[in-house]
Amino acid sequence: MFSLLSALILAQATPEESPPQPQEIVRPQQVEPLPGQLDTVPVFNSNSPELVGSEGILLSTFPPEGMANPSAHLNFGFDGQFDVFAHHVYRASSEDDLRSLYLGVMLYNPGDRPVTVDILQAASYLSQPDAPFVTLPDWVENPQGNVYAGPGSRVMSDILRGQRQGQFPAQVEIPPGEYQMLLNLPIPIAELEPPINGRSTLMRLRSRSTGDRDVIYAASLALYAPLDENGQERPPTLEEWQELLETGDLSTPRDRPPTPLDQSGGQIIYGRVAGVSQGSSWQAQLTDSGSSYLSIPVDAPISFGLSTLVAGRLGTEQVQSAPMLVRYPDTAYQAHGNYGVHYSLRMLLFNPSSDSNGMESGAIAISLETPIKEDELSEEGLRFFEPLPNQVFFRGTVRVRYTDEQGLPRTRYVHLVQRRGQRGTPLATVQVPRLGTSLVEVDFLYPPDSTPPQVLTISPVE
Repeated sequence: MFSLLSALILAQATPEESPPQPQEIVRPQQVEPLPGQLDTVPVFNSNSPELVGSEGILLSTFPPEGMANPSAHLNFGFDGQFDVFAHHVYRASSEDDLRSLYLGVMLYNPGDRPVTVDILQAASYLSQPDAPFVTLPDWVENPQGNVYAGPGSRVMSDILRGQRQGQFPAQVEIPPGEYQMLLNLPIPIAELEPPINGRSTLMRLRSRSTGDRDVIYAASLALYAPLDENGQERPPTLEEWQELLETGDLSTPRDRPPTPLDQSGGQIIYGRVAGVSQGSSWQAQLTDSGSSYLSIPVDAPISFGLSTLVAGRLGTEQVQSAPMLVRYPDTAYQAHGNYGVHYSLRMLLFNPSSDSNGMESGAIAISLETPIKEDELSEEGLRFFEPLPNQVFFRGTVRVRYTDEQGLPRTRYVHLVQRRGQRGTPLATVQVPRLGTSLVEVDFLYPPDSTPPQVLTISPVE
């Protein structure tokens, strides 16, 4: 599931010499399914078409009644906590047309009472100039959040830290029967060579009203920048967005339709997501079977699958992809990759050794890794490449919290860049005393422009 943003990434990348042909290596070990499950928070998930080629509706959960093109509206209301995720790219259709494309996210209150939408966290960035796809080392400390490669990487780092970008208010009030713009921002291309740009957005929201179930509807829309009386681009008005919603159709060209989930054999096309997925967060307590702690491994690492998906379960028989509550027929059957999902992983590591000649150090390395994708493991362990190929499969910030050798709590943010088949440099090394425990917490939001699956690995340090 390599990102269609590859053209944008290549446009910003520095040419590199071709590396030697990668060779596979096998690391014998256990691979376990991830405990826990996705929560039930609905996510407005706008990622198809990823490359927007025309004005139109990207995703609408409005009722179809009264709309010029009813099939463009999925009739799903939001009530309470929900997320908005939008990730799109725009490229000039010709050298003579370098207009900006505006991305709008609109909310509507169909009820007879006002609805307040709290914006808990929110971030939106362009690829250029906000967050270009620069070449970064594989492992970089990122305590201030100023290390990123691509808009998806930067957005997820902000939300991981609980931030709300200054351009977003703390709340939006929607009177009965009225519309409000949640987002009205451009994707400019005029000064770029080649003329291509992308925007990633993630918002954690909560709606509330005086009623028990006062739903709101949402739509993401694409509209070319209108011009003011001086011939300068201006943001579209609420009325212009509303007209597009009511009279427009789905934006084209469409992405490739997905392969049915029950298809066996042949090429798998996962498709891009356009609909409402279910699941904003996955909380997991990593333990031994029937226990409250996880015994530290002695001879070989143990890994837990992350963002496993159809045909990429790494032998765990677990598909973590968020199910779709509503979707367009030509878009993904599941939210493969779980873009924007917060993985919150806790483990109480236990060192069972009481023998000073045994696991004396109790030193354990915690790593995120990107093994070669498999469904059933062809070897008794995970496969990696050496040397690594060029394709980057993960760009994002991971937070790890643990207790250091002096008994002091530590919080570390690390930005990772991993290629296909890459073993991970440890996020942290933790000392677990004999017959003692040590709590470790790992958090990250799965970043757009990444390709699943990954694993969290706990390894003994020699």
